[in-house]
Amino acid sequence: MSLRPIPVPPIPEATVRVARAAFRKGCLAMRVRDELGPLFCDEQFVSAFPRRGGPALSPAQLAMVSVLQFAEGLTDRQAADAVRARIDFKYCLGLDLDDPGFDVSVLSEFRDRLIVHGLEEQVLDIVLERLSGLGLLRAGGRQRTDATHVLAAVRAVNRMEFVGETMRAALEALAAAVPGWLADITRQHLAWEKRYAARCDSYRIPKGDNAREEWARTVGEDGFALLEAVHAPGTPPWLREIPAVQVLRTTWIQQYHRDGGEVRWREGKDLPPGRIRILSPYDVQARYSVKRGTGWVGYKVHFSEVCEPDTPHVITNVATTDATVQDTEMTDRVHQALHKRKLLPAEHLVDCGYTSASLLVQARDEYHVNLLGPLRTDTSSQKRQTPEVAQEAFTIDWDGHRVTCPQGHTSAVWSAQRHNIRGVPIVQVFFRREHCDACPLREACTRTTNPRYGRGLQILARPLQEAQDARRREEQTDEFKDRYAMRAGAEGTISQAVRRSRVRTTPYIGLAKTHLGHVFTATALNLVRLDAWWNGRPLGATRTSHFSQLSLSLAA
Repeated sequence: MSLRPIPVPPIPEATVRVARAAFRKGCLAMRVRDELGPLFCDEQFVSAFPRRGGPALSPAQLAMVSVLQFAEGLTDRQAADAVRARIDFKYCLGLDLDDPGFDVSVLSEFRDRLIVHGLEEQVLDIVLERLSGLGLLRAGGRQRTDATHVLAAVRAVNRMEFVGETMRAALEALAAAVPGWLADITRQHLAWEKRYAARCDSYRIPKGDNAREEWARTVGEDGFALLEAVHAPGTPPWLREIPAVQVLRTTWIQQYHRDGGEVRWREGKDLPPGRIRILSPYDVQARYSVKRGTGWVGYKVHFSEVCEPDTPHVITNVATTDATVQDTEMTDRVHQALHKRKLLPAEHLVDCGYTSASLLVQARDEYHVNLLGPLRTDTSSQKRQTPEVAQEAFTIDWDGHRVTCPQGHTSAVWSAQRHNIRGVPIVQVFFRREHCDACPLREACTRTTNPRYGRGLQILARPLQEAQDARRREEQTDEFKDRYAMRAGAEGTISQAVRRSRVRTTPYIGLAKTHLGHVFTATALNLVRLDAWWNGRPLGATRTSHFSQLSLSLAA
């Protein structure tokens, strides 16, 4: 399809008359059109369409429908029906009362087109640019960021169910693509029909450790037999490119050993790391992670928003990752995205998952942003059991290249120009063995068996260590606690996203589609918040249970 951009038409008089009669006080869709005018135009999406072909539906209208869809938590079919049946949608889109709308499949095709042409962020960028032009959004000030888990649209299965279902998915794909070729292969493996005809569930797998191990080995042998048939001479080469066959090959590499003719089940540390391990044949980008005792298969989404009291709390960035990506890996990526949009804050409020000494310094030096958040606590045995010998009790003389312990002894070794396993520059320090052996606090301080040296310390490079020490001191002040209290509002943003758009359960397969859904969610929440701002509706207060209120009243 080709795009022939046309100007956004004015709202027909009949549509205006009926909408005003039906919504005397207005509504979200109508107020967006009244306050912001036509939010999108076809020219903003022209790069997603070829020059030749039949005329396409207006991408500006499809973008607006998609945002309204996520604002109300509608399915594609419900959104398409709303365009045909709801007067507020017709008003926002500038449609006649008898406009027939479009087929439901157009919305998914539009999302696919945005992803293919790299326009996933386009809708959010347009809204943010419009708000900046109206003076409702500006760089500087305060912003906050937080994340939540997102469940993938696949079953959570154990390893045996997973390999069985992966084998079945490959057979299903081949049966649809080359039924005659697969029939010849299946005649040589008659047990496949019984083993893989139905969905692989745990109750179909034999009971008992030995029987289950034998079943897993059998599935592995079946998978290798199918892969050998696909790669055999004379087999059409394009069969190897079928996605389900590629997933089967990768999964078998990750889950099985094959030594000659023997197939063995991988165990423990022999398995690949979680960041690259496939967990479902239907969504190969979903990953497993655990946070605060909660495990899930899927993704994570990070929302950043303005938190100034005199402006709407506009969401300025949304980032989606697989579940294994740590929050500390996202801090710089969020700053890069905000810098690209020219919306960097002066102060960025985050929890301890987004902070480290190196990130504090990087945010300050590269982006001129004060990354406001607590650092992770020191979990060493010395800090927990005997704080007087914890690392913070040692005095560092940076110019003299030595460290003094709480007992007054100075270090014997100062080794700079080193890096820890994360690549952060550090200084290694060691004390003399004879000083540590004679120290009354030795048992609490160190248990080293090094024949030459006693207690060892690993301190950060000077700029990082000084930033870390300053932040730890700052965390103890009332001023820091008062400023940091604003971060808690990020939980309300996540709650609103969950209630409005079910953000914790993606209906899509793959990281790209899931992220696009989150971008539409963020854009929709911005319009919902603007609607509340225009109406003078105050922010919701933190809800307190009746029992908590009773307890507070008794305490008073």
